Amino acid sequence: MRKPVKNRNIVGGDKKYNSPAIAKFINYIMWDGKKELAERIVYGALTGAAAKVGAPELEVFNKVIENVSPAMEVRSRRIGGSNYQVPREVRPERRVQLAARWLIGESRAKKGKPMQDKLEEEFVLGFKGEGAAVKKKEEVLRMADANRAFAHFTW
Repeated sequence: MRKPVKNRNIVGGDKKYNSPAIAKFINYIMWDGKKELAERIVYGALTGAAAKVGAPELEVFNKVIENVSPAMEVRSRRIGGSNYQVPREVRPERRVQLAARWLIGESRAKKGKPMQDKLEEEFVLGFKGEGAAVKKKEEVLRMADANRAFAHFTW
C-alpha cells in the first residue's frame, strides 16, 4: 500500500477571489510560466460566463467543477493473469484535478477562437450540465457502472 502524502503543496488563494481552487485552475492553464496571461484568460472567462448565466463568478466556477467532477472511475487491476477494470470512488483532490483537466482539454481542442472565449463557452455549458467535459464525466461513470461486477476486487 502507498504511504500517505506528508508534504502536499498547498496552493494559496488567487488574487481576485482568494480561492485556492481558482488558483490551482490558473496554474493548470498556465504555459511556459506565463501566469499573468493565464490569470487574464481565467478571469475573463469567468466574468463572461457569469454575465451569460446571471450568477456570481465564484458560484459559477464551483458549480462547473461540481458538474464536471466524477464520483467514480475505473482503475486497472491485474488478478490471476487477467486485467479487470475495477470501479473506485474518486478522492476529492483528484475530482477537482480531473474536472480542471477535462475543462481545459476540451477548451484547447476547439479551434478558431481565443482561449478565453473557448473557456467561457465551456464554463457556460458546464454550468448548465452540458458540454464535452460533462459528456466525458458521464462516459467515465458509465464505464464504472458497466464494470460494477468487479467491484469486489478492491484494494
